[in-house]
Amino acid sequence: MNKLLLLLFVTSAAWGQQLNELTVEKIMRNPKWVGTSPSDVFWSEDSKTIYFNWNPDNAADDSLYAVTLSNKAPTKVSPSIRKSLPTENGTYNKTYTKKVYEKYGDLFLLDIPTNKTVKITNTLEREYAPSFSQDESKIIFTSGSNLFTWSINTGSFTQLSDFRMGKKPSEAKASAHEEWLKQDQLAYLQILKERSDNKKATDKNNKANRPDRPYTVYLNGHNIDNLMMSPDENFITYRITKEAASAKSTIVPNYVTASGFTEDIPARSKVGVDLDTYEFWVYDIKGDTTYQVDTKTITGIMDEADFSKDYPDQQPKEKATRSVVINGPYWSGDGRNNFVVIRSVDNKDRWIMSVDLATRQLKLLDRQRDEAWIGGPGIGYFFSAGNAGWMGDNKRIWFHSEESGYSHLYTVDITTGKKQAITSGQYEVQNAQLSRDKKFFYITTNEVHPGEKHFYKISIDGRKSERLTTTTGSHQVILSPDEKWMADLYSYSNKPWELFLAENKTKAQSEQITKSTSAEFNSYPWRDPEVITFKARDGADVYARLYQTKQQSTKGPAVIFVHGAGYLQNAHKWWSSYFREYMFHNLLVDKGYTVIDIDYRGSAGYGRDWRTGIYRFMGGKDLTDNVDAAKLLVDKYNVDPKRIGVYGGSYGGFITLMGMFTTPDVFAAGAALRPVTDWAHYNHRYTSNILNVPYADSIAYVKSSPIYHAEGLKGALLMCHGMVDTNVHFQDVVRLSQRLIELGKDNWELAVYPVENHGFVEPSSWTDEYKRILKLFEDNLNP
Repeated sequence: MNKLLLLLFVTSAAWGQQLNELTVEKIMRNPKWVGTSPSDVFWSEDSKTIYFNWNPDNAADDSLYAVTLSNKAPTKVSPSIRKSLPTENGTYNKTYTKKVYEKYGDLFLLDIPTNKTVKITNTLEREYAPSFSQDESKIIFTSGSNLFTWSINTGSFTQLSDFRMGKKPSEAKASAHEEWLKQDQLAYLQILKERSDNKKATDKNNKANRPDRPYTVYLNGHNIDNLMMSPDENFITYRITKEAASAKSTIVPNYVTASGFTEDIPARSKVGVDLDTYEFWVYDIKGDTTYQVDTKTITGIMDEADFSKDYPDQQPKEKATRSVVINGPYWSGDGRNNFVVIRSVDNKDRWIMSVDLATRQLKLLDRQRDEAWIGGPGIGYFFSAGNAGWMGDNKRIWFHSEESGYSHLYTVDITTGKKQAITSGQYEVQNAQLSRDKKFFYITTNEVHPGEKHFYKISIDGRKSERLTTTTGSHQVILSPDEKWMADLYSYSNKPWELFLAENKTKAQSEQITKSTSAEFNSYPWRDPEVITFKARDGADVYARLYQTKQQSTKGPAVIFVHGAGYLQNAHKWWSSYFREYMFHNLLVDKGYTVIDIDYRGSAGYGRDWRTGIYRFMGGKDLTDNVDAAKLLVDKYNVDPKRIGVYGGSYGGFITLMGMFTTPDVFAAGAALRPVTDWAHYNHRYTSNILNVPYADSIAYVKSSPIYHAEGLKGALLMCHGMVDTNVHFQDVVRLSQRLIELGKDNWELAVYPVENHGFVEPSSWTDEYKRILKLFEDNLNP
């Protein structure tokens, strides 16, 4: 009897770990059923231990694990050891023997050879942005709105600045009558004159004996950041942000609350609002004076955008100085030279310049102008500095630029202005770092194939290159501090991310450290979608992932998946961030569908022209690329032209709406998930890059917003939206629903999810949403 029970238990357990048939309910469970991949990988400072977050036991939360070079078996790190570990980020001294870092809002100094740590601060106030002084005798850091130093030898603190948020106290000025009375009193009453003279003498003596204090600077309520001390300790640079007074924000109502009352969630503003302005200042410590750096002399600072020519009636009478954000300065290792990265707030220019702090003069080193918008790997987004640094000679700067049409590495000599390309070709340098000895770059590129990422070591002149990873897929390499080992997060199209270890050399044997996927996940033969290319109507090559069903004698149904974000890549050979959709596509193929998802115009990974191919017309080439994919399915893959569906979320939802509204004869059914329906109601930083602002470029907004084209709807439309979406607001789909009602359309549905934000969390919501999508396709494409 006991043996029989045991046999039944074992058989039941084995059965429970088999995926004999995919269903929406199985796919959309808590993603832990797939397994949890390792993440947040970092090395110990002695290069002997790799740490990473992992959850092989399917616990409530991930835990920190570790492997050593001598013991590759992952072991869980105890909470006490985890608490004592230095953070991954920090600043090193020139010889990499010391590291200063922030943890829990306090500062710590690590002596790497001895592995001893000194706690510098222990306060309620946060201390951050620590760095070494040029002579490495002090730690410079920010606390509140001011800069401080801590002496490594004595442990003493010194305040370097006195920035105060308020206004300078006003001193009442005496009237002429009051001043005459005062002087008359002092002239004829000796005791008053003596007391006045004694007070002046005392104040002068007290001031002479008082220790030096920094000059007080009142910020008048403005915000301050980016405080930096010059290596010679004569200047402090800082940035002031003046908040726009009329930037009205939105609210998102939350109906399902613990209080039982509807509560408002404060949310973002909309595109076109007045923006904050920024100023870059220099505090002359010896002179006790502050100066603003003048940006009017920057080359091209008054250049107008080309699109303004379409609106001759809106031309300003005088050209204006555009607002900019200055990042830096970033100092050379010898402390003699610096550079700043300047971004125009309209995001059409990036300048790399040097600044003379004594004269506040800017010198141009490189300018990148883009009539669409500045962007691309390593270049930075939303006014950031991007990826840049100093070469070992302290005279040349390295940086990313899309000058050639693809993000590549360049250097520029700060004295001669000579610029040199380090990499070149029709591929992108995704990431770059200079070796510690400053003799090599380590870079990640998609040179082999746009859908692969590999790790390389190249000489600083670009002449010699070694490919250090070979397996097809994507490699996210974290080098050990001594640069002898590679911790490699690797994945393939149908294989989630796992951690591997290899020596830092060509053709090195790679050893797998983690095995994360569950037995249940492994029991299903997940498809390896073919990455193909096809010609768009304008002759461009479009990359796509194709999921093919078994050969059929009759023409079958197909679904086109449209990825979100716009600037994102999904037609690649690594494990997708759209893993739920990937599994859903396997389910669709099991049911006889052909599935394709493409990297349409605007997607990442293909260079500047592809990235900006949607400028001033979203729903233009990005949509026709998807329409051309539908034609490909009909012409080459035995698909019935009357049985093609389309779906996607966020930007993918937007494209779905544009497809259903403006090319209604192509798509028989579409599911638009959390879609943007009117770009004038989306946020500023994303939308203004692509469409400028509504009041300046209304043509672009009318062409690009689905709500203006809703009368074209013919096929069956499903819309799904979270009601507490703070990114694409629920208001978007509500406004479109009213428009469809007024147009008399009756072939659409709206499913709402009361507790979901932009990215769904609850498995029940995912399940409900995708059951509706599957039903939409089954009813309309595969009856």
